[in-house]
Amino acid sequence: MEATVPEPSSATGSATTSSAPRSLAEALRTRDDAALAALLHARPDLLNPVPGDVTQLATRAGTRASVVRALDRLDRFALQTAEALAVAPDPCPYPVLESLLAGEQGTTGEDNGARAELPRALTTLRDQALVWGDDARLRLVRTARELLAPSAARPSPTGLGPTVAEATAGMSPTRIQEIVAAAGLPATHDPVSAVAALSSLFTDPERMSALLDEAPAEAHQVLGRLVWGPPYGEVTPNPTPPVRWLRDRGLLLPASARTVVLPREVALHLRGGLAHRLTEPLPPQVTAHREHRPQLVDANAAGQALAALSTVEELVKSWEHTGPPVLRAGGLSVRDLKRTAATLDATERTTAFWIELAYAAGLLASDGEADERYAPTPAFDTWLELPPAQRWSALAAAWLPATRTAGLAGEQDAKGRTLSVLGPDLDRSAAPEVRRRVLELLAALPEGSSADPGTLLGRLAWERPVRGTSTLRAQLAQWTLTEAEALGVTGRGALSAFGRALLEHRDPAPLLAPLFPEPVDHVLLQADLTAVAPGPLRRPLGDVLAVLADVESKGGATVYRFTPGSVRRALDSGRTASDLHAFLAEHSITPVPQPLAYLIDDVARRHGHLRVGAAASYVRCDDDGMLNEILVDKRSAPLGLRRLAPTVLAAQAEPTALLDGLRAMGYAPAAESSTGDVLVTRADAHRTPVRSAPVPVPDGPPVPDATLLGAAVRAIRAGDLAATAVRKEPGPASSPAGVPGELPRTSPAETLATVQAAALTGSAVWIGYVNAEGAASQRVIAPVRVEGGFVTGYDHTADEVRTYALHRITGVAELADEHL
Repeated sequence: MEATVPEPSSATGSATTSSAPRSLAEALRTRDDAALAALLHARPDLLNPVPGDVTQLATRAGTRASVVRALDRLDRFALQTAEALAVAPDPCPYPVLESLLAGEQGTTGEDNGARAELPRALTTLRDQALVWGDDARLRLVRTARELLAPSAARPSPTGLGPTVAEATAGMSPTRIQEIVAAAGLPATHDPVSAVAALSSLFTDPERMSALLDEAPAEAHQVLGRLVWGPPYGEVTPNPTPPVRWLRDRGLLLPASARTVVLPREVALHLRGGLAHRLTEPLPPQVTAHREHRPQLVDANAAGQALAALSTVEELVKSWEHTGPPVLRAGGLSVRDLKRTAATLDATERTTAFWIELAYAAGLLASDGEADERYAPTPAFDTWLELPPAQRWSALAAAWLPATRTAGLAGEQDAKGRTLSVLGPDLDRSAAPEVRRRVLELLAALPEGSSADPGTLLGRLAWERPVRGTSTLRAQLAQWTLTEAEALGVTGRGALSAFGRALLEHRDPAPLLAPLFPEPVDHVLLQADLTAVAPGPLRRPLGDVLAVLADVESKGGATVYRFTPGSVRRALDSGRTASDLHAFLAEHSITPVPQPLAYLIDDVARRHGHLRVGAAASYVRCDDDGMLNEILVDKRSAPLGLRRLAPTVLAAQAEPTALLDGLRAMGYAPAAESSTGDVLVTRADAHRTPVRSAPVPVPDGPPVPDATLLGAAVRAIRAGDLAATAVRKEPGPASSPAGVPGELPRTSPAETLATVQAAALTGSAVWIGYVNAEGAASQRVIAPVRVEGGFVTGYDHTADEVRTYALHRITGVAELADEHL
């Protein structure tokens, strides 16, 4: 008879055992559909593929890979509870487990809430199918016990060692009897009873205390060093008298020729019955570090958000002409990272974050050419046309779920190779979960409060304490705090209002837009050849000014400087001197300074006087005196110039190199097309083909939705119904129906006759069926029609009418009368 698994009692944990499940499969079978769906939701790896029945589900839930993944996602106290069960008797009564975690009932001192929190931890372990059985017979699944139980090669997190029985498994019977006699116990007739007597002594508090009272003081010091782990210690061939005293009485047992171990029973007595030195039943509270006015936090975060937009735009535009090449192994070289960091006036680590963010948002990608380089994508042009608040929302929406981790750039992988920005090995599937969890903890604080980093990291470590993952999660949390501040999700360490909207899957743009300053359509020209933009510039003005001048400083007001090179750059883009004068007069609220007007006219007068084309390349000029001047200049030697005609010089250098060389000499040449026209160059000429943003790497199987869970539970119930259906005992002349749970085997003639008879009588039969993919299943059907090599009937396991090919039915059996 089956019954529901009882929940643990917080007081005594008492429960009846008459109907206790005898296996994990039986325990799962007693769960209702909601509890089964909760298990599949918590452990989605169990769904791939959908188990055929509850037995398959239980088997899969006990596999090593699945159990390791489930243990990795336990909080610290749930994991400590599992660790205590791994060193407890199997099965373990609830009071024994309670004493391992909280001490004996009635003992003085605080249990730190362990006694009250133990039912919650047990419920978590039961829900995850890591523990089964009632409170009188709690069982940890075998694989979890093997992973958490102590061994010489893999010490237990509890610090406990093997039991007396395990430690004496290879010991000679004579030696065991010597230990029993030295401990003051009567001799026994066999080693098994001797080990049992020794274990009984070590677990009897009164007799154990009396034995330890006889120990030398130095022996207590030896035990004190081993009691909380590790329980192993080295000894010399001639140990000291205190160690010899402990070894002779079995309080230390040999683990190898030069190693002894403290038995688990002895350690538990010395610990007062506790499995852990410190139990942590309650999560650490995240405390506020500083408190600010929420309006100040939002204003500060909005300023950071605006700076982030400017930085990303500057970064992507700096790669428009000739982006950095893609390394053969993928990613960006250290030299190109340094060059980009200098362009952005930022550190390399910060620059790596902005590059990865632009890549995650789909604004940057490799162009796929033979000489592969990174360049803006067409999506960058679309992004530029969005309002500032929506542009920020796009960046933040790409950052939150991204698995690419810029903080790893520059570190080395397991093979000693340096991880590069935009390289293939920067994905960490835990990053989105940690990022979101950090923001959730910030959101739980009062508005305007920043978190104390120590308590925040402590909370994350409590929630995922498994060694090997906790270190990475701490790094991810620290990077999240830094990145959120740089991006503007937080301000002064506190979560902003629009950052909270992002976390809650709401559009943050309406909250952010009022905090952004209105774009301006004017600048202030100054006599020192600079222009001051008192705020963010509107798109056409900002684009033209970025070509006409160089950014000198950023901040609340951006300062641009006009130079001969920047003016020439504007003339190269196809604008004339009159266009530039008109543009500045239109957008400056101050008169155009005379030095700036002279600079534009002077550069324009010389611009295009020289013409460069392809021969390999050539220089053309109506002023042969200027050509003579160039020829005699020693700086022109690397260009390989020679005169072809009074007004033409040929060069061995390519046109681009020739242009750069002449400009370095102080001239202002213009590029020329094959028809002799001035070649206009555009700043936004290069774009990659259409590229999609990188897809985050999932952290294991995706979490199933309600529809998939419902279908999976129905399929498991259907398979379980067929697998546990009771068949009639076969007659003497009939073929054996087989062992319950196995597919029936009958001849084609018997199969046809049985299903025809069932169709006539309206009864149900149990069949084995192999589909076109070769997957075998068991079904309970009520045939209604048999014709043309097919049987059509109501499938009780699928709860619908289906048709099956007769040649794919492996066998058929009638159901017992009580199951019809």
